[in-house]
Amino acid sequence: MVKGYEVVIGLETHAELNTESKIYCDCKNQFGLEVNSQVCPVCMGMPGALPTLNEKVVDYAIKMGHALNCKINRVCKQDRKNYFYPDLPKAYQISQAEVPLCENGYVDILVDGEERRIGVTRIHIEEDAGKLLHSDKFDGCSLVDLNRCGVPLIEIVSEPDMRSSAEAKAYLETLKSILQYLGICDCKMEQGSIRCDVNVSVHKPGEPLGTRSEMKNVNSFSAAVRGIDYEVNRQIEILENGGRVEQETRRWDDVKGESVSMRSKEDAQDYRYFPEPDLLTIVVDEERVNALKNEIPELPNTKLLRYVRKFGLSQKEATFIAESAELAALFDGCMAKGKYPAKAYATWLLGDFIKYLNDTGKSVSDTCLDADNLTELVGLIEKGTISNAGGKKIFAVIIEKKEDVAALVDKLGLAQVSDSSALEAIADEVLAANEKSVSDYKNGKTNALGYLVGQCMKASKGKANPGMMKEIILKKLG
Repeated sequence: MVKGYEVVIGLETHAELNTESKIYCDCKNQFGLEVNSQVCPVCMGMPGALPTLNEKVVDYAIKMGHALNCKINRVCKQDRKNYFYPDLPKAYQISQAEVPLCENGYVDILVDGEERRIGVTRIHIEEDAGKLLHSDKFDGCSLVDLNRCGVPLIEIVSEPDMRSSAEAKAYLETLKSILQYLGICDCKMEQGSIRCDVNVSVHKPGEPLGTRSEMKNVNSFSAAVRGIDYEVNRQIEILENGGRVEQETRRWDDVKGESVSMRSKEDAQDYRYFPEPDLLTIVVDEERVNALKNEIPELPNTKLLRYVRKFGLSQKEATFIAESAELAALFDGCMAKGKYPAKAYATWLLGDFIKYLNDTGKSVSDTCLDADNLTELVGLIEKGTISNAGGKKIFAVIIEKKEDVAALVDKLGLAQVSDSSALEAIADEVLAANEKSVSDYKNGKTNALGYLVGQCMKASKGKANPGMMKEIILKKLG
């Protein structure tokens, strides 16, 4: 609820598929190449040029359909979506209208610790348009780069099930991580390989759904949040002032933090859809559909929920691990050993390990850390054989070298002293040398305890078991 209004949000997410060639021709599908260097009669819309469907595009779309629990339509067609725009040389886009490749699915997301299920209306395949280039050096003109024409897309259309910008962001982040897990999209938002259109409406509780507006040019998840919040407040202000929200398409300007009207919102009939006459019906046999389903790994949203429910990780910890397939594989390998708490592993993976990866630019597979040596290290700390500080010294070695963890404890002289008589001797010596701190503690200055324990650790050259040391000092202070 915002100011007494219910918010309704639906998203249309476009993901560029990372196939080697475009969807209907052999031109290279690669970002950043010289302007208009990857074009041919097919993607330039030359008369008489005939398209041929890239089968890998169908496979990738079906994989995403399985990942989002969709029904796969094994028989479907492609349609012409007719509209005129300078970067669309054919004056139509090949897409899918009545029968998409995938439909009636859902995805589970986690928002502020609560599980939400968002419906997925459909996933269909289509081609991308070109890109207009605007620059002062063009003497006030805009030029067009057709390299992007024919780049394969899947459009994922959600049900209007989201009720806040936070839910929309969680949904988008979930889609992004699934696409990356499947390896079908690189999800580089700065290159436009994943982008979304946002549909927003508001209404009073118990009243019919309000008139929706669609926002385009949303180029990041944080921009989606800002755009949704702006649009919600804009519509509420109109209604509160006795106005009427118009059905329209708006353009989000993230620099100014506002949206501006582009045009009245088109309905399906405005596009004059009809079956694409130059392409055959898509027919996918059941065996192929099932084979693609068997290739789907455990997905990040499923991992996230499992880490929170089964292992007790926080949503933040679970999300960070689950979003990286390599990090999740390492964590799962550790937990499969069934020896130590999940938190013990998460502390290392999300602390020292992530810092190392960020500092060096390496990936998990570039390091020597694995489930075996990390579990051995965690075990030594859990058992009190070495301190956490000693663990950091060993960790710094085993990230880069395949060395035996137990041997390193001896080699670096990191074994903790846990012999009570030895620790009591250290405590007696420190207490005798620090009578003022002892007096301070007995007079209620409890922070003196930390100082005394620190002096004991210093006297033992960091080898004393800190937990035992604290207990012995407390006992002696009486």
